[in-house]
Amino acid sequence: QVYLVESGGGLVQAGGSLRLSCAASGRTFSTYTMGWFRQAPGKEREFVATINLSASNTDYADSVKGRFTISRDGAKNTVYLQMNSLKPEDTAVYYCAAVKWGLRLYTKTYEYDYWGQGTQVTVSS
Repeated sequence: QVYLVESGGGLVQAGGSLRLSCAASGRTFSTYTMGWFRQAPGKEREFVATINLSASNTDYADSVKGRFTISRDGAKNTVYLQMNSLKPEDTAVYYCAAVKWGLRLYTKTYEYDYWGQGTQVTVSS
């Protein structure tokens, strides 16, 4: 079992930046593929970014490529999502998720084993 706690959300103007953090409990952080998803009101939860165990490979949704960067720090058991050039359409609740013993990158919600409680990101125009 791993517990995930997101932080760093808030209100920002269009064009601004935010960095989300997701702290994972336990000593096996290095065995989890990590991902970020988001869910806007009235919409399904959608994939944003993912990073593999060794941080050697990442993948992004087309809508955030070139603006968002996912990274992880094994010493702090934390995964980050740096969000730049934010747009109003980025407004959503952002969720951190983990796949136990992930052997590749994962982009589907059903592939993830554990989820955080979410953090709200609101981008004003």
